[in-house]
Amino acid sequence: MLTVEEDLDAHALRRQGWTISAIARHLGRDRKTIRAYLNGERIPQQRRQAPDAFVPFLDYCRQRLADDPHLWASALFDEVVQLDYRGA
Repeated sequence: MLTVEEDLDAHALRRQGWTISAIARHLGRDRKTIRAYLNGERIPQQRRQAPDAFVPFLDYCRQRLADDPHLWASALFDEVVQLDYRGA
């Protein structure tokens, strides 16, 4: 992901005739990333973020850890899996 400043720099360098490879090296980014921003396929500082599947289990985990501060993480994980948590 590029910052707004990096995106502006990339576009300015491209207008000056720099190659995508040279811009990528200059900014320390991958060529495919630079190309996507220059083509308008990606917008600076916008992330695609999936909802966190663990949020519904937070209160349960907090309560279990409050009840037993020595509870092993693997045991707690097994419990939330039984409650239908599908993450890893």
